[in-house]
Amino acid sequence: MKEKHSAATPRFLDALDYAVRLHGNDFRKGTSIPYAAHLLGVCALVLLDGGTEDEAVAALLHDALEDHPGEAGRELIAGRFGERVLAIVEACTDTPADYKGGDKPPWRPRKEQYLQHLEKASPEQVRVALADKLDNARSVLADYRQIGEPLWKRFNAGKEEQLWFFRRLAEVFRKAGARGFLITEFELTVSELEKRAGAV
Repeated sequence: MKEKHSAATPRFLDALDYAVRLHGNDFRKGTSIPYAAHLLGVCALVLLDGGTEDEAVAALLHDALEDHPGEAGRELIAGRFGERVLAIVEACTDTPADYKGGDKPPWRPRKEQYLQHLEKASPEQVRVALADKLDNARSVLADYRQIGEPLWKRFNAGKEEQLWFFRRLAEVFRKAGARGFLITEFELTVSELEKRAGAV
């Protein structure tokens, strides 16, 4: 039987407070939904899948380097939450290590590089990255049901590119060894999104 751990440790609560404050003025693309909803959703999925405290903390911080590189540096995350947490956060980040904010590199090469990195990711890195993408896919599907094709205008890349990325993620997560309910739910969500969007 897997060892039990509490989510209410001081370290976890510190990460929760830090993440909510860091993303306090952020919203999900094209919505009025606080971005903290995504962070909490990803963390919940990680814990439901049996993730460790390191993974749960990293789930809360997984977008810190990408969205707030000027405030949440690698040294800060490593010093405050540990090197293992930093390694997971880095695995969930699709911007270069020297990214300091502003315009990101072109979308397609950035995503292709991220996919290549995922193929070599550790199981804990895969779990958090998969939880992140599952929460994203569920949100996209829910919004697509509500507003249809105008949804794609929210993103830096269009419908075909987004669907390509979700499908490639499913393949790469499987290749990286993902098993269990997270990958099953992700594949089902992506398949439904493809069907509704007329991609299959």
